[in-house]
Amino acid sequence: MARTVWGNPQRYLDSYWRRFADRGYFLAGDGAKYDDDGDIWLLGRIDDVINVSGHRLSTIEIESALVSHPAVGEAGVVGVSDATTGQAIAAFVIPSREVAEAEHEELAALLRAHVSHEIGPIAKPREIVVVPDLPKTRSGKIMRRLLVDLFEGRTLGDTTSLQDETVPRQIAERLASVRGS
Repeated sequence: MARTVWGNPQRYLDSYWRRFADRGYFLAGDGAKYDDDGDIWLLGRIDDVINVSGHRLSTIEIESALVSHPAVGEAGVVGVSDATTGQAIAAFVIPSREVAEAEHEELAALLRAHVSHEIGPIAKPREIVVVPDLPKTRSGKIMRRLLVDLFEGRTLGDTTSLQDETVPRQIAERLASVRGS
């Protein structure tokens, strides 16, 4: 554990200790939640934010809204380039049940309305892509940078820590079929 923030010890105390110090905890910066079975789900960094038209939105909050819908088993949310808003929200969702390709747009509309209701209209994903899986490390962490690279058509960076090396290709194929290329 760090002992301070270089040149700003007060920021160190305020950022990591003030909020939970009375209970003997510190804020590590990771979000988690208990599910109905009492299991703990690590959600990721609480400081992962997307800046849409000056609104700072948490990827975890949007992912949580998506997975609160019974049609979604898992979701990964990223900020992608947008000429008008700076960044736009792209959501990659794994349905909780088999969904025919013809139903993908209907599901996307349903999920946009759900996120709008849960968080607000500014948090509606511009793009919702139904995928078979998400790129994850062997420890189960979603590799969001790969989702951004795939969405924006960039060459993927280091993928050596992927749990399943076929997932990026599957997502790229799905994106190509959605875009008609």
